[in-house]
Parts: sequence; structure tokens; C-alpha cells
Amino acid sequence: MTDLASSSPPRAGWNRRLLRWMLYAILGLFALYYLLPLFVMLTTSLKSLEEIRAGSLIALPRDVTFSPWATAWSSACTGIQCEGLRPYFWNSVLIAIPAVALSTMLGAMNGYVIAQWRFRGANLIFSLMLFGCFIPFQVVLLPMARLLGMMGLAGSIPGLIFVHVIYGIGFTTLFFRNYYVTIPADLVKAAKVDGAGFFRIFWSIFLPLSLPIIVVTVIWQFTQIWNDFLFGVSFSEAGTQPVTVALNNIVNSTTGVKEYNVDMAAAIIAALPTLIVYVVAGKYFVRGLTAGSVKG
Repeated sequence: MTDLASSSPPRAGWNRRLLRWMLYAILGLFALYYLLPLFVMLTTSLKSLEEIRAGSLIALPRDVTFSPWATAWSSACTGIQCEGLRPYFWNSVLIAIPAVALSTMLGAMNGYVIAQWRFRGANLIFSLMLFGCFIPFQVVLLPMARLLGMMGLAGSIPGLIFVHVIYGIGFTTLFFRNYYVTIPADLVKAAKVDGAGFFRIFWSIFLPLSLPIIVVTVIWQFTQIWNDFLFGVSFSEAGTQPVTVALNNIVNSTTGVKEYNVDMAAAIIAALPTLIVYVVAGKYFVRGLTAGSVKG
């Protein structure tokens, strides 16, 4: 009996380690399966066309070449239309940064008002904004195009910034409202007693506490805006198109020989900013999502 009792704990520990390694192996297989397309894209972008035609998709390049990347990034222009991604990449930067900053700030103030400064109709306004988050993009195309035309912003970068700010306010308000309801109302009452007003309370108390949800909002908005195609192709003109529209034009080009290595390089270049954002700030995104999940 003593020998059996003494051998049971080591056997239980060995079983737990075995199950853990089995779990790691399964997760590793899923990760390899998920990353395989990225691996194929990267290796294809480093091959010449001759090697792509003669070899396998998943084979490593025999002679690494960066000429497809240079071709995908180059900006040889004829008039106002360019062949490479470079001008359109910077168009996306000019669209994403102001739109993210404006929608984040407006969402923070909206969430602050709805969560802490109660007024008649606050719940109705929040419900309508929440409803706006689920309106399909296609529904607003024609009204938005007409509005941009009336404002003189059709086919321009400021017009695309305006579209993304308007469409993003509902999401940013939702994020900040759900975060701000977890902040004790006693802080606001104490600040009011000390004579602090609306903006002073927001800037001095709420905004310094908002770093986790600001990170969530910035990552969410930047990803949505950078990856957007429908608004970009609908409300832009030649010369003001974002990188996703330019990528579509490159991939679907039918002039000459199909350059798969250039297509893969262009796709990686277009996806690189959002990939970097998630690699650098992904853990902060998860922390921010859970920061306001429990009140008190």
C-alpha cells in the first residue's frame, strides 16, 4: 500500500506533463497551418518568375531576390496614376492617423458624457449610436457620396478621413462608455465639489485613467481604416486612393505576364503596418479589453 501511494504522485505529474506537451503539439500544428499562407507569400516574393514556374510553392528560394519588392514599392507614374504602392501607402497613412486621432478623441468625450453625465435621452442616444455600428457599409454609400459632394470633399483624402471618423464614432463611443462606467461616480462628485467643470474633470481625471482603452481603440480603428477597401474604392479618385485599392489594381492587372512575386510582395507591404501594430501592442490590446470588464 505504501509503495502504491508513493508512486501515484509521480505518475500523476507525468500524465499532466504528457497532456501539456500534447496540447502544445496540437497548438503548434494549428499555428503552422495558420502561418503557412504567410510563409508561401514571403518565399514567393523572394523568388524570380522563372523559379516560381519551375519550383514548388512551399520550397525555399534558391536565389533570393528583392527586385519584386522594389517593383511593388516603386512609384513610376504616368500622369496622376502610379504603378507602385509607395504614393498610395502614404495616402493610407494620411487617412489613418487623423481619422484614428479624431474618432478616438470624440469617442472618449461621448463615452464620458454618456457614462458619467447623465441626462434625459442618454440611453436612447447611446442605443442609436450602437445601432449605427451594425449598419452595413453598402447602405451608407449613396447617402455618404451625396453628402461628400455637397461638402466639396468628394474624391479627396479629407473626405475619406471624414467618412472613417463618422463611421468609427459609434465603436469608439461604445468602447469608452463601457470603460468609463467602471470608474466610481464619487470621483466626479468630489471634483464637482472642488469646483472642477466638465472639461477639467475629463482632462484631469478620466483621460489619465484611459490609457488601456485608448490602446484598444487606436488598434481597432487603425486596423479597420487601414484594411478598408469599400470606402476607399467608392470615395477616392486616381491619386487619392488608399493602399488597399492600389493593391487590388496591381493584383488584378492583366497587362503583360502575371508577376506572382510582385503580387505577394505588394500584399505583404500593404499588410505590414497592421501586422507590426499587433505584434508590438497585441498584449496591450487584450489587457485593455479586459480592463473595463469588471466594475468596482
